Amino acid sequence: MSLPSPAVDLQALAVRIRTAVSTVVIGQDDSVDALVVAWMAGGHVLLEGVPGVGKTLLARSLAQVLGLEFGRVQFTPDLMPADVTGGSIYDFRTQQFRVERGPVFCEVLLADELNRAPPRTQSALLEAMQERQVTLDGTSHALGDRFFVVATQNPLEQEGTWPLPEAQLDRFLLKVKVAPPDRDRELAVYRSFLSGDLTLAGAPKELAAVVTAEERDAVTAALAAIHVEDSLLDYLHALVDRTRCDVRLLEGASPRAALALLAASRAWAGVQGRDFVIPDDLKHLAPSALAHRLAPAPEAELDGLDADAILTRILDDLKVPR
Repeated sequence: MSLPSPAVDLQALAVRIRTAVSTVVIGQDDSVDALVVAWMAGGHVLLEGVPGVGKTLLARSLAQVLGLEFGRVQFTPDLMPADVTGGSIYDFRTQQFRVERGPVFCEVLLADELNRAPPRTQSALLEAMQERQVTLDGTSHALGDRFFVVATQNPLEQEGTWPLPEAQLDRFLLKVKVAPPDRDRELAVYRSFLSGDLTLAGAPKELAAVVTAEERDAVTAALAAIHVEDSLLDYLHALVDRTRCDVRLLEGASPRAALALLAASRAWAGVQGRDFVIPDDLKHLAPSALAHRLAPAPEAELDGLDADAILTRILDDLKVPR
């Protein structure tokens, strides 16, 4: 009989992770928090930002401090699905086919510049992200319950890219916009470079794990203990229902989108040191959890409204429960 996992302090755990990552990733505290929340909630993250803001370093550093195996795939126009998942390879020595596992078989996968690969290759991640398994030659291979994908995309370049379809976007618990740091923190990046702690090329600094296997296993139970009032469920439903009937949106939030926001909000409450969710948790994470799942109407886009702006207006008009 297996012993129950020990209790874990989610706030203390998040502080430890943030502190360790910040030694190499400077000025991206909000992005670090979003990654921690998504990992705790068991979801995946899409990082969007121009090159050079630390997206790859952020994913690698998080995997190291969590003590998890890291894998990376550079998505390119000629990348094939088998280059991600693996497949059968004929072994001339044994004169038999053998299954060769691809880089997706890890615990934290960085799908770098995901939108540069064609849709067929992008969809190779769908089963892995949703089902936590990969099917090779008709046999399912488990990836682990907490398999975590961090994908990146450059929002500026459109040439040689394939925009992620709605089905693929819906697999990401959160979409996080990674911006350059503010002045003081960017100056800290410069000083880190001058001191030799940061380089333009070569292997990044290795970080020691600050999270134990027992703590990782205890996260799910700790989240399950965070209370959510029925009034907040009503508030959540009212929010997603508004997105479904808003004329400024062609596509509203699905029940899965609502569950994504609920899961992320519960993790955020734990990170904040609470054992209950408040309306501000939902409001704080709604842009990251819902906006990438919403499709603005052409008329709204002509008025300069994107999904984030429309969602902000819906939240402002929605009555908050007390």
